Amino acid sequence: MAELKDLVAQRAALDKQIAEAQRESRERAIAQIHALMAEHGLTMADLAARKTKPRVGSGTSKGKVPAKYRNKATGEAWSGRGLQPRWLKAALAGGKKLADFAV
Repeated sequence: MAELKDLVAQRAALDKQIAEAQRESRERAIAQIHALMAEHGLTMADLAARKTKPRVGSGTSKGKVPAKYRNKATGEAWSGRGLQPRWLKAALAGGKKLADFAV
């Protein structure tokens, strides 16, 4: 089994190799970016001036939706979006109408 100091030395050597590989990768990426900028006649000001538009309809919630249906006996509410809650399904199965719970 390898000694601890040998393993630590190996780790230090690997860390050095990793750092060097990362540095070289960054340099290549920067060179590619500079080449693309030169090819398309872009400057840093062009990149800084570009504003990205927010996604429309990304599925994120815009806030809480007011309740459309409420169980007056328990105070439970449902906005009308998504699956019907259990209390409403049970009431509808029991003969009630959706309009009975409208707010």
